[in-house]
Amino acid sequence: MYAVIKTGGKQYKVEKGDVIRVESIPEPDGGQIELRDVRLVSRNGEVFLGSPTVKGAKVTAEVVEHAKSKKVVVFKYKSKTRYRRRTGHRQQYTDLKVTRISYRRTNKKETDGS
Repeated sequence: MYAVIKTGGKQYKVEKGDVIRVESIPEPDGGQIELRDVRLVSRNGEVFLGSPTVKGAKVTAEVVEHAKSKKVVVFKYKSKTRYRRRTGHRQQYTDLKVTRISYRRTNKKETDGS
């Protein structure tokens, strides 16, 4: 069973036991988090696709750690004008360990009385 989730503006394919690196999430280390923005669920060969999300699906994950990635050097330069700027950036991230993928199927279409 696997799922495709969206967090931090990016989509990730996850299975139970995977450790993924996502944008920083304000949750303490060791805490549990539920990701409800599930775009696709595959179970026993069946694929359930959401528009945009799959109703009744959620991914539970444990926060492993918070950290910063390696520094990226940003260097601006304009020739013949003596203009140089050197700055750096370290992106913060959170490592999540997927503990559970759950999906409870709901009725596809509900009929109304008309």
